[in-house]
Amino acid sequence: MTDNLRIILWAALAAMLFFNYQAWQQQYAQPGLASEPAAVGSPAEPATDDLPAFPEMDVEATDGDLPTIAGGTVDSTGPVITVETDVLSIEIGSRGGDIRRALLKGYPQEKNRPDVPVELLNPKPASLFVFRTGLRAAGGRDEATHKSIYTSARTAYSLADGDDVLEVPLRWESPEGITIEKTYRFRRGRYDILLDFSARNDSETPYSVANYLQLQRVHIPLERSMFNVDSYSFTGPVVYDGDKYEKLDVDDLEDGPFNLVVNGGWIASIQHHFLAAAVPEGTEQETYQVTYDGKQYLMTAIGPVTTIEPGQEGVFTSKLFIGPKLQQQLNEVSDGLALTVDYGVLAILAQPLFWLLGQVHNFVGNWGWSIIIVTFLIKLVFYPLTEKSGRSMAKMRNLQPRLKALQDRHKDDRQAMSQALMDLYKREKVNPVAGCLPMLIQIPFFIAFYWVLLESVEMRQAPFMLWITDLSIRDPYFVLPLLMGAAMFGQQKLNPAPPDPVQAKVMTFLPVMFTVFFAFFPSGLVLYWLTNSVLSILQQWRINRVVSGAH
Repeated sequence: MTDNLRIILWAALAAMLFFNYQAWQQQYAQPGLASEPAAVGSPAEPATDDLPAFPEMDVEATDGDLPTIAGGTVDSTGPVITVETDVLSIEIGSRGGDIRRALLKGYPQEKNRPDVPVELLNPKPASLFVFRTGLRAAGGRDEATHKSIYTSARTAYSLADGDDVLEVPLRWESPEGITIEKTYRFRRGRYDILLDFSARNDSETPYSVANYLQLQRVHIPLERSMFNVDSYSFTGPVVYDGDKYEKLDVDDLEDGPFNLVVNGGWIASIQHHFLAAAVPEGTEQETYQVTYDGKQYLMTAIGPVTTIEPGQEGVFTSKLFIGPKLQQQLNEVSDGLALTVDYGVLAILAQPLFWLLGQVHNFVGNWGWSIIIVTFLIKLVFYPLTEKSGRSMAKMRNLQPRLKALQDRHKDDRQAMSQALMDLYKREKVNPVAGCLPMLIQIPFFIAFYWVLLESVEMRQAPFMLWITDLSIRDPYFVLPLLMGAAMFGQQKLNPAPPDPVQAKVMTFLPVMFTVFFAFFPSGLVLYWLTNSVLSILQQWRINRVVSGAH
């Protein structure tokens, strides 16, 4: 029983250390960004505002060195173009023709303020977060960059009832005969946006350009707090090279930029539940770079050079994503984009668990009841193993009087007592360690479930019943943690007590420790553990009756 107790204690300690390590990583190793809502205001002068470096090309194609363009701001010169879809409210600036503000209509910032949506992109200097896109031109030619002024036939666009696609065209022209049509395509119910650049060369010489996408964001460290679940999720720049997903620490970027040359992939800036991503076409080689100047980071993806002959036209296609981490949509937009739903090292367990939760939710329509049903299904899958260990626990409980007698007989000779206990276990075919196996098996599922409930935007502000109006945050009245502690205490009473008084007190204290520990966990996770404990009580009670009847 001593070994059994030690394993349970070590397992509990390991779980607590894991979560504390994750919290330490968020606070010290991977400082995040605050998603502070901001109204449109006067823009600041960006600290990192150089255009992306032009890809290498033949001397014949470049026709000279490229100009360096520095300075500039993210404000609009000219009217702001507004776009309304069923899920997005967008502002596009005339300067650059870029998306500079984005509101997510179906996602309020707070549960009790449904009319205040999450503002993911904004041009406010203190929390700047914008897209920058354009075409770099070689040889000192006129170029349509994020500094160029675009025009549009209208200043307001709206997805009409019955329409599934909304196109927003913008236009830029140069005196030398280059015309750029920049078109955004929005779709009903979708957060991915198709972006096309159509370049028409009516000049007398070839026009060499490269398409680029950028994300610019102010870095604001977010202090960790157990009362703020957002602070436990990674926030910052991430890159996918077509095979590997990598989270970038902005502090490391101060030592030098991150550079990568790949075919495909994407760049993104993520935060808890939401992200903005730039996805190049991916058919040819892309050059990625991420820089940080101590205040803001700039993520760049620039494609290969394309030469457009006089009288010809070139088309450059890419995708932008602005919205919640809805895994089905992310998978449809680009390979690997669903990895931004950061389930950590146990993603191999978390992803199937989320899939199963989703399937159950399709039937019951309530995430709380889905958690209870999935917990029951998990318990059912592991029933043969838990039933075997439960029988071992029941036999240990029946052996308590004999164990006590052996301890009294050999209280002055610990070696003799240990040998006598081992002989008794052998004769009765009892394994004292077997009782802790369910605990050890459940810990990975517990941690995976923790990340599913914390990271899945589908759980955000999802109600259960009565006072539980948001399964992704703690129980406001601590009722579920108290019920869970009581269930753990009842479960303990059905299992054999440690013979040593000190160990017995420690075991009695465990439910109290877990109650305090779980008090600030998402209520959905506590609901899972409460359901699991209640099912364990019913199972162990039945096994105890069967084993006692057999004796």
